[in-house]
Amino acid sequence: MALTQVDQGMLGTNAQYTGFKNRLINGSMVLDQRNAGASASLTSSQTYFVDRFFGVEDTDGTMTIQRSTTAPTGFINSLLMTTTSADASLGATQICYVGQKIEGLNVADFAWGTASAATITVSFWVRSSLTGTFGGAIANNAFNRSYPFTYTISSANTFEYKTITIAGDTSGTWPTDNGGSIQLFFGLGVGSTYSGTAGAWAGSGYISATGATSVIGTNTATFYITGVQLEKGSTATSFDYRPYGTELVLCQRYYEVVNATLGAYVDNGAIDNARFYIAFKVTKRANPTVTSGSGGSESGGTWTPAYSGVDVNGTNCSSSIGSTITRPYINAPIIASIEL
Repeated sequence: MALTQVDQGMLGTNAQYTGFKNRLINGSMVLDQRNAGASASLTSSQTYFVDRFFGVEDTDGTMTIQRSTTAPTGFINSLLMTTTSADASLGATQICYVGQKIEGLNVADFAWGTASAATITVSFWVRSSLTGTFGGAIANNAFNRSYPFTYTISSANTFEYKTITIAGDTSGTWPTDNGGSIQLFFGLGVGSTYSGTAGAWAGSGYISATGATSVIGTNTATFYITGVQLEKGSTATSFDYRPYGTELVLCQRYYEVVNATLGAYVDNGAIDNARFYIAFKVTKRANPTVTSGSGGSESGGTWTPAYSGVDVNGTNCSSSIGSTITRPYINAPIIASIEL
């Protein structure tokens, strides 16, 4: 007998985990379009490094960040943070952390901010040269609702698996559109202003838990994390290994590099504001900012993207290339970014 319809009950107890189980993107740190594994420095501005993960370091210390090939069994990459200059005494507002924001459309079914708010579970693999109690938090995009949490690293320089279950927030505003909604933070050294009591929702913006270990506080300290998953439900399940191509497409909704060769031909005439059309591989979350990347070449003029003229599908990129140009062209990466 041919099976023409699949009832959800036929899928058993794991039925709720079909589809987009992990609401985080690139949780296994395999994609690094910006740096390709090269080391970079955390700064006081929120900056993206491996795809979809950002970091901030606003202390009197310094810290580097990069994709690493040191990883637990089942993974090939992790995200590594290394303290290069310690700040052992943080001021109240000083912060150092990494995290990811989730688009509202990807967590609309959580129904947070209502009486039907769903429970979630965060799971991850972590390793540090330090041991003790570490902290993080879940927060809304407005940063006026948050849930600090803690976890323990028992053995130095050893990957350990951690899970944290959080009852959904029945208060606050949690957008369900194409903007940011849920933020997940892992504290690497957070002052008292942004550290709160673990295990409870608060009407304030917190990044970590009070009393958590400060990675930025110890020179040469290391912190690795991978296999980061945020899923609906009260139990951590196995990591959602999506095909590499699928994960790439998910990342490209927010950041994409198009290797483009553009040109215009004028025979002994003049050209000004030539218009090229760039086709993105993936429709963007919203109208992106477009810039010309490094590593290419250009001739006969300077190609400048017209930011306001770019739509989510990548059309209407104008070029202002001067006059009396015979054969202007550009051969360089074109970067479109619309991060949360």
